[in-house]
Parts: sequence; structure tokens; C-alpha cells
Amino acid sequence: MVALIPALAFAAVIGSGLMAGLFFIFSVCIMQALSRLPPEQGIAAMNAINEVIQNPLFLTAFMGTALLGLILVAAAFFSGGQGGWLLAAGGLAYVVGTLLVTIVFNVPLNDALAAASREAAREIWQKRYLTDWVWWNHVRTFASIGALALFVLGFARS
Repeated sequence: MVALIPALAFAAVIGSGLMAGLFFIFSVCIMQALSRLPPEQGIAAMNAINEVIQNPLFLTAFMGTALLGLILVAAAFFSGGQGGWLLAAGGLAYVVGTLLVTIVFNVPLNDALAAASREAAREIWQKRYLTDWVWWNHVRTFASIGALALFVLGFARS
């Protein structure tokens, strides 16, 4: 298992980098652009994004990186060392700050927006989505960037 750690760490670097880029672009560009549209258009665009993003490539990167993070946390207990603990910290940052935040905060808002009537969706969009969803996306952005940095540092020391 210890011999696999560099390869797993390298894959975690790639996965967390992909997710950091995705969340970053939503934080600095996409959500600002959608907020400038009439609410019905912004809602329709976001619902379309939320549908198409659920594809095998995205899910492999998103969930695969979480799995790698958990494996690296477990591996730290066997291999230890500074590199191992940095990789474990990266895994925890990703799982808590990216995966769990998505499950607990972002996905429920996605589901509420998609299921709401036209008027209710407008209220969710203006009062919660453009504030709460975006704020939690910022958390995911910083968490995935932090995980990326920790995975890179751990990889360099493993």
C-alpha cells in the first residue's frame, strides 16, 4: 500500500485541481453572469447546468478525489511522515470542505430550485441561491484549493 501512495497522491492533485478550477470559475464568473440575467433565465441556466454536470466524467473527478482523500487519510496512519500527514490533511480538507459542503448545502439548494414552482423558484433564486449557494461555493473553492496545495506538498515529500 505504501508503494501506491505517490500515485494516489498524484491522482488526488489532478482531481482536486480540476474541482478547484470548476468551483473557482463558478465563484468569479458564472454566478455573477447568471445573476445579471432576468431571474427566469438565470434559474433556467442553473437548472440546466445542474442537470448536465451529473455525468460520468464529473462524478469520477468529484467522487474519485474524495475516495482518494479518504484512502490517503488511512494511509497516513500506516506510513506517517510529514508527507503522509500533509496528504491526510489534504484528504480531510477535500472531503469536509468540498464533498460534505456540496452534499449538505449546495445540492439541497439545487434540488429546491429545480422542484420549485416558477414564483417559488424566483424567491429561492433571489433570497437564497445568489447568496447562500454562492457563499458555500466559495467555501468549496477555498477547500479544494487548500486540498490541492496540501496534496502537492504531501506528494513532494512522499
